[in-house]
Amino acid sequence: MNTINLVLCGLGGQGILFMTKVLAQVGLDNGYSVMGAETHGMAQRGGSVVSHLRLGNVQGSLVRTHEAPFLLALEENEAYRNLPFLAREGRLYVNTSSSLFPREEVRDFLARKGIVSRAVPAGKIALDLGAPMSSNLALLGFFSAFEDSPFDYDTLKQTVTQISPDRFREKNLSIFDAGHQKGKKA
Repeated sequence: MNTINLVLCGLGGQGILFMTKVLAQVGLDNGYSVMGAETHGMAQRGGSVVSHLRLGNVQGSLVRTHEAPFLLALEENEAYRNLPFLAREGRLYVNTSSSLFPREEVRDFLARKGIVSRAVPAGKIALDLGAPMSSNLALLGFFSAFEDSPFDYDTLKQTVTQISPDRFREKNLSIFDAGHQKGKKA
C-alpha cells in the first residue's frame, strides 16, 4: 500500500480540522495506517492552521518538504505559504475567487516542478448554499472530482455522510456535491 501525504491549510475557523478528519477516516476505512499533526498558531484569531496527514506505513506525523503529492488550501495566501511541501508533479487545490490564480510570480515555480494547480471559489459555493462557513466541504467535493485524487467521490461522500452531525448532514452533502460538480466542469 502506497504512502499518501496530504497537507491541508487555511485560516482559523475555515474547517481544516473537519476536512482532515474526513480524509483520515477515509484512509482508515480503506485500510491505511493514519498519522497526522496540526499546527494551530493563532487559529482562534483567524491565524494559520496547517494539518499534516500521512496515510500508509509511515514513521512520523509530519510531511517533509517536497513530499506531499496533495496540498488543499482554504485560503490563497496559505497555499503560497505552504508550497514548499508539494512534491514534484504534485496537485494544488485552492479556494479562491481570483481570476489571477496562481499569481504570476509563482507560475514559473509551479511549471518547473510540474505542479498542477486547480482553483475553485469554494467560499462562494458555500455562501450561495447558505452555509458560508462550509467552504471546506466545497473544496473537498472539488478535490473528489479529479482522477488524480487518492479517494473517489463515492468514498468521500460516504464518509462526509457518516461523520457530519445530523443537523448539518443534508447541507454538508449539498455543498460537497456542488464542489464536486464544479470540479467535473473544470
